[in-house]
Amino acid sequence: MLEVALSFLKKINSHNYKAYIVGGFVRDYLLGIESDDIDVATNATPKQIKEIFEDCCLSNEEYGSVVVVMKGVHFEITTFRKELSYIDNRRPGRIEYIDDLYQDLIRRDFVINTLCMDENGEILDYLGAKEDLNRKVIRTVGESYQKFSEDSLRILRAIRFATILDFSLDENIKVAIKKTKYLLKNLSYYRKKCELEKIFTSLNYKYGIKLILELGLEDELEISNLSRVMESDTISLIGIWSILNFSKKYPFNRNELNLIQNVHDVMHLNNFDPMVLYKYGLYVNSVAAEIKKIDIKDITEAYNALIIKSRADIHINSSIIMNILHKGEGKYLKDIYLDIEREILCHRLDNTEKSISDYILRNYG
Repeated sequence: MLEVALSFLKKINSHNYKAYIVGGFVRDYLLGIESDDIDVATNATPKQIKEIFEDCCLSNEEYGSVVVVMKGVHFEITTFRKELSYIDNRRPGRIEYIDDLYQDLIRRDFVINTLCMDENGEILDYLGAKEDLNRKVIRTVGESYQKFSEDSLRILRAIRFATILDFSLDENIKVAIKKTKYLLKNLSYYRKKCELEKIFTSLNYKYGIKLILELGLEDELEISNLSRVMESDTISLIGIWSILNFSKKYPFNRNELNLIQNVHDVMHLNNFDPMVLYKYGLYVNSVAAEIKKIDIKDITEAYNALIIKSRADIHINSSIIMNILHKGEGKYLKDIYLDIEREILCHRLDNTEKSISDYILRNYG
């Protein structure tokens, strides 16, 4: 990937522009972490980039950025700029293109994200990012209070970077977060959910949750029960959301909400009960097991031992039932299926067409 990235820079530079890989990719490269997407900073404008790469897409010229995919690698290209004002404590209201890499770097959020790499693979460090990597500390570029006041998303990004990299937050950052945390109320629930889920899915998630609690962000994020999450050694993302109380404004899709509700339902049930395993499935019962500190291997063994795992496994169908009883379709079919499922799962009825047919005749004929 690095080879492709360097050739990408050379292609821009060959048109008499300056271009550098900047930010996370360079940071992760020095830390020995693989990165997928690459940010490029250049003095070329979006229009000029389009002249070099005809297939560039997802243009956001208002903020001086375009996206190019070259040899399967995703590049986000941003023109050197100054951000002259911010609106909604989130987005720059006005930008100005410039021809100065250093001035472009000092508008960024954290020092560890200001590392650059030129077309020869040389690392450029204008703001002491390497020292921060060695010290494992996160500092803002410039005054912390101003950075968080400009863009409240940076509060959660700071916690996310600290969590994923296992770095500490500079004391100035902690003080500034406590002073500006009220701005999180204005941040979109979509953005809050995205950042929280990056924290929750990190192997170091407990540290991220500890920082959220230490900085007192629960009310602003409209979530509670975070301390309960700390009680589990390993837990899935759905498991974490199932433990938390959160605002209904968080944008969960229907499938996520169904899973969370189902986990809530089985938390108060016996997860080894064949009917519970059958009705809610292995995943939901496994998530509940994580929370209840039940060995998932035991849950999996119990699930695998079920005679049937879905209605399709039953050796009879609705047409046969209707023929046996000489009836048409109706609600009675659902009741019979529930009865058959229970009898088979409890080993009181063999899963064969004859046994089931005889059972239906005896009890419903």
